[in-house]
Amino acid sequence: MPKSTYSPLEITAMLQAWSKSDGAQAEDVFPLVYDELRRQARSLLRRERPGHTLQTTALIHETYLKLREQRDFNLESRTHFFAICARLMRRVLVDYAKTRHRAKRGGHALHLPIDDIVLAASHMDQIDLLALDDALNRLATIDAQQAYIVELRYFSGFSVEEAADVLGISASTVKRDWNMAKAWLHRELEHGSRP
Repeated sequence: MPKSTYSPLEITAMLQAWSKSDGAQAEDVFPLVYDELRRQARSLLRRERPGHTLQTTALIHETYLKLREQRDFNLESRTHFFAICARLMRRVLVDYAKTRHRAKRGGHALHLPIDDIVLAASHMDQIDLLALDDALNRLATIDAQQAYIVELRYFSGFSVEEAADVLGISASTVKRDWNMAKAWLHRELEHGSRP
């Protein structure tokens, strides 16, 4: 795909126009963000179990379809767009894991390498995606901002600064909430709170 001749500000303006339209400009703007979405999807899928059958392109296309289904979402920036995509990718992966789990009737859920989520649990090397999703949903009822920070950092690979920009808060607040969320998730995942 050739390099874009559009500036980041122009791409942001195009994304904002697309988010307020019926999706007619999607064909114009989506190729401009495709490489970043590919990086994001590839990063997520690297954390999946070996032999995972969902491919990078399929994850991007499923995310695109979910974006097209949403009507009139108000984009603030390119970073905000990628945060929305991270949330949608998470939903696609969780739906995929649930379908696979149901299909196998008692089969194992998808696993993600532990990576940054539970640094304290160095003896563990994978996290059950369904358990992580359940834990994130519980965390969101307690502290929605912490859950969102986990989505941005873990599922989207955002830096502390990028997450702070999306949320409109300081980097130090993101760091503090990130550390608290990791500790809370560690406790939840370690004790197997998922039914």
